[in-house]
Amino acid sequence: MHARRRGRDGGPEVEDPAAEFVRAVYTEHGSALLAFISRMTGDRTKAEDVLQETLVRAWRHAGRLDTDERPLRPWLFTVAHRIVVDEHRARRARPAEVGPEHLEFLSAGNELDRALESWQVVEAFRALSAEHRAALVETYYLGRSVAEAAVNLGIPPGTVKSRVYYGLRALRLALEERGWAT
Repeated sequence: MHARRRGRDGGPEVEDPAAEFVRAVYTEHGSALLAFISRMTGDRTKAEDVLQETLVRAWRHAGRLDTDERPLRPWLFTVAHRIVVDEHRARRARPAEVGPEHLEFLSAGNELDRALESWQVVEAFRALSAEHRAALVETYYLGRSVAEAAVNLGIPPGTVKSRVYYGLRALRLALEERGWAT
């Protein structure tokens, strides 16, 4: 399967140079990169996902990487390492999930209080900027890693981290303004 696209004038299909570059990168570095990531994660499936994300980033930077004189392998290994570390940090930042067997030990509480609290949280959430809301929804509510959220939002991972950080601060301030002590 070759990556093809229509010419600029709508003419015949032409080969996508970025796809060809990534194909060559995978052929040359794919097995070594997969072995490296597998050792880091201890999970072949997760390693394949990280390899795919690494190749997506190489594809996004294909024009710059293809013309760079420096060796490509260190860049690939650094990107893969950062993806694994980001995913690990994202998992640690979220609370551990518990199974349904633990639900019987939770008290039901007053349903009216819960409804009022939920309403206040929703109102505070609406006070956030659209960018902060989107970052928080991606990471906390949808449970995506920073790398996944960055891809879905079309922004760099560092921007996602920043928006989550400042979004949480703004959410806390909005809740404090509504009488919630943290």
